Amino acid sequence: MMQLVHRSFRPPAPVPRLHTPRSIELIRTLWHNPIEAWTQAHFEQPVVKTRLPFCDVVVVNSASAVRRVLSDNTENYCKDPFQKRMLAVLSHGLLTAEGPQWRFQRKLMTPLFRPASVKGMARAMAGVVDDVVKHWSARDGSVIDIAEETTDLALEVLAATIFSAELTKRNLRPALRTYFDALGQIDPFDLLDLPDFIPRISRLRASPAIRLLHSAIDEMIAAREQTLEEDRATTTHDLLLLLIRARDPETGQRLTGREVRANILTFMAAGHESTANAITWTLYLLSRSPEWHERVRVEADRETHTPPESLFGRLTVTRAVVEESLRLYPPLAAISRMARNDDELAGIHVKAGTIIVISPYVLHRHRSWGLGADQFDPSRFLPGSREHIDRYAYLPFGAGPRGCIGSVFALQEATLAVAAITRNFELTLQPGHTVWPVHRITLRPGGGLPMLVRRRVSDRRETVVRKLRYA
Repeated sequence: MMQLVHRSFRPPAPVPRLHTPRSIELIRTLWHNPIEAWTQAHFEQPVVKTRLPFCDVVVVNSASAVRRVLSDNTENYCKDPFQKRMLAVLSHGLLTAEGPQWRFQRKLMTPLFRPASVKGMARAMAGVVDDVVKHWSARDGSVIDIAEETTDLALEVLAATIFSAELTKRNLRPALRTYFDALGQIDPFDLLDLPDFIPRISRLRASPAIRLLHSAIDEMIAAREQTLEEDRATTTHDLLLLLIRARDPETGQRLTGREVRANILTFMAAGHESTANAITWTLYLLSRSPEWHERVRVEADRETHTPPESLFGRLTVTRAVVEESLRLYPPLAAISRMARNDDELAGIHVKAGTIIVISPYVLHRHRSWGLGADQFDPSRFLPGSREHIDRYAYLPFGAGPRGCIGSVFALQEATLAVAAITRNFELTLQPGHTVWPVHRITLRPGGGLPMLVRRRVSDRRETVVRKLRYA
């Protein structure tokens, strides 16, 4: 086979500003798309201090300082009030809980997401991806919104692995999207630190979606509890059952209904959104890079008969492409904490009460990655290079004790999906559509990602030959 010449390109992203915008413009930018507010200094300096109307903010881009906040001195950095206010709907779940409540929930759910457990879910994941391939094949030559399709794929995977069938009995995608849009939009009233009793415009818009999701989850819980009453020997073991049956080993106390609901909503919303966006961005980047598209396709062809349980470990090129996509468009675009006590980060004194912001989007494009930090180059993550990346310079799923519990799950799902789709299809962006990253907790392409989906030319030729042969 001809040796491919590696070329990198610069994916769409805002040009860093020269200076931080003034108050009104900053609030407007943070409301519209927060990643458009970053300045050159954020991508060049290890620490940048900014004064907002109600507090000091320190943006950290030094790997050693990131490690101190997220791991070495984690007890000094708690979830900040601003973040808690934005994520109030998820209160009491794994994402926002702290102290003993968080430790109990994390310990409870960890076994479900250990590498060995996730590996055992590969066959179910592959089955969902196969269904998507069949569905797209029937629409050969059509324009499909890849962002919507991957959202459905991710929800189906959740239903087939950690939630069982209850999750897809309703079409919850519109409600989840409305909910996530509102959840991820920085409200001006939050920036001004106005009291909680003053309604937030963005969250008022999501109220119907939140009520629908709460109702659907409560019905899921009630149905499962009824099933357990009727059949104590049920063989269905998933996250929902785990949460319902959970008992604190010290007190024997169960999770409250609110805690069960918050965790289900957390995994439904954050779990499907982050993985769907990872697949979406990777497919877009591959459509812009014929060299890497070909490398992924060749690898997928070679491994097509590998059992699903072993496939993830053999797709080294595909995984590298997914990880590079996660570097450029991380699902977790910003992490924030509040300093409980004075501390020092990268030589800068940090006062108690200061808000610490770690933005994987900025960190992954920081000049510490080199001159090509904003270019698409999956070779960074191939064996021999991946080992030299500092653990705290690359954190698409966070890091430390509160790192995303489902990171291996998401990476495996995305890798299997990208390999299968690339093996079967050629994707081309719809003419006239502009791709632009929009920050709503995760980074998603604004306006979706409409692409022309065509089966590989060789596959279409083989189909024609078979038809002629048996005509």
